[in-house]
Parts: sequence; structure tokens; C-alpha cells
Amino acid sequence: MTVKQMDPASLNGWVDGLLLNRTVIGPVQKGDKFVFESLSRASDLRLDYDTTLLPPKKFLLPSREILLTFRGDSHYASQAPPDPFVLLGVHPYDVAAIRQMDRVFSEKQVDTHYMARRGACTLVALDAQAVSPNNFAGCMGTATVREGWDLLFSRVGGAYLAEAATEKGESLLRSAGLLADAAPGQLEERDRLWESNRQAMRRHVLHCSPQDLPGLLSRNYDHPLWQERAERCFSCGACNVVCPTCYCFDVQDEVDWSLECGSRCRAWDGCLLRDFASVAGGHNFRRHSAERYRHRYYRKAKYLPEMTGEIACVGCGRCVDACVARTANPVEVYNTLLGD
Repeated sequence: MTVKQMDPASLNGWVDGLLLNRTVIGPVQKGDKFVFESLSRASDLRLDYDTTLLPPKKFLLPSREILLTFRGDSHYASQAPPDPFVLLGVHPYDVAAIRQMDRVFSEKQVDTHYMARRGACTLVALDAQAVSPNNFAGCMGTATVREGWDLLFSRVGGAYLAEAATEKGESLLRSAGLLADAAPGQLEERDRLWESNRQAMRRHVLHCSPQDLPGLLSRNYDHPLWQERAERCFSCGACNVVCPTCYCFDVQDEVDWSLECGSRCRAWDGCLLRDFASVAGGHNFRRHSAERYRHRYYRKAKYLPEMTGEIACVGCGRCVDACVARTANPVEVYNTLLGD
């Protein structure tokens, strides 16, 4: 599809126009950090952000949501479908993570709640203009992506180039009015931006191809590293919470004090938490922290890749940022295993 160009002032005006009749979610600054939240005005946007505290998946799979309400013996009501919304300014590595979640929730047992939100979402990607200190998306092949988004913005010089990949993206771009086509020189500069981002997003360098990770883990199930690192790990689950590809959740029924009504809720859960593997009878099949610590890496780089063909780590570096014990860096773990 044709690539258009838009200056920053026009982009802000376009976003303000969108806000008149729909929800727009984008990156804003909170203190010295960045978060995705619903916008009230375009001037709050920070499209030059490096990374956000939580991934944008929280608007597709909320940290806590009501699945249904119930009353009496036989009255059940599902939640109403969401209104259309725009998820704006998503970096390529987070687009790759959302694409993985799309596959998980759309295959076999379809998750109607996730898919309803995904269908209501118009995903506007944004090539990164700044790189966080712990980002290694360049090593994971997710510094740039050519699918999974409806509309892609790239900052080239003093303008933004806008490329639509779907009808939803085309429709959104048409709402900006008549835009000039990108010049050949601008497209060449965008190619250079992509290559620059691939190189810049290597703050931690993985010493093998991501495709080698399942085999690497197969050979190192009993490696002493798991116990050594687990002794420093607090099992707090912070790495699970901030990860854009973690999708585990718990479901609980919450009954009103009257015992006449209630709701069924689900909330994020994490494999590093001790109770995650608790089952009936007081048993826990990952009672020891080393077992939980090891499972995180095997789930990301062996079990899921064997099911889907994709490594469930996009290199965003959020787990490295969030870990106060400094044990969550995947690149350090894999490179240590490679060294033996």
C-alpha cells in the first residue's frame, strides 16, 4: 500500500480528531517512566519513549477482568463487547508479542473475551525513536516487524511516514485527510532507520541464534545455574507481570455477602509465584524456587517454541528492568549456558 507522510503538528491534529468519537490509547510520561493509557489530548503523547513499564497487552488481556456475572440459580450474563479503540504508538517488539498472543487465544480453545478486544482494536505501530538500556530486540529479530499492525508510523527527519497494512489502517489514515505520498528518499531513510534500530537494540548480545535456544535448553536441564540464580531470586513474579508474552491467569468466583449474586473474574498469574503450581490436596509440582526459575526459561524458549515455532521472548528488556535481584536477564542466562 502507498506510504504517506505527515508532519508532527498534523499528526497531533489527527489524533485530537480521533478523540472526538473514540478511545485512543498511547504512551505518556509518568515521572521519569512511560506508560500506555487513554488519552484526553494529543499533546500528552510521547512518541519518543524508549519503553513502557507495562506492555500494551494490558488493554487486550487486562490484569483483572470480570468474565461474567451471576444471580440466583440460573441467571448468567457475559460482559458486553468492548467499544472500538485505537492502540497507538506500539513498538515493533510489542507488536510481535501481541501477534503471539493472537495465535494463542485464537487457536484450539478460542478465548472470546480476548478476541473481542482484539477485534475492537486498531493497532497503530511506531518504529522506536529511542532504545531502553536493557533492550535486546535486535537479537530476537523483533526490532522491526512487517506484519501484525494495521498502521505503522516511522519518524524520518521532520516527518512521520504512515503505511497502512489493513482496511482498518487505511480507514484510520483516510480520516487524516489528503496526505502527500512519501518521497523515494524518505523511504530509503526509513530503510536506514530499520537497520539502525536492529543494531541499536542489542544492548545485551545473545551469542547464538534464537532458533538454537530450544536445543540449548534441552542439553542443560540439570545445569547448576538454575539453583545458583534461584538462591538470589525472590520469586516475586515481577518478570512475569511486565512480560508482553506472558498470558497465564487465574479464575475465581467472587460471591456477594448475600450469597445471591457474584461474578467470575480472571487475573494475571505467574509461574515464578509459589502458589502458581499448587493443586488439590496441598500438593505443589514446583515447590522449589529453582524449579520455578528454570520453568520460566523453558516455557519461553523451549516448550512454546515446540508448539508454535516462535520464541516467546521479544527482547523488550522489561524483565531486566523490573528484577531487583538482577537474576531475570535472559541473555545472561543463555550466554552462561552457551559457555559450558
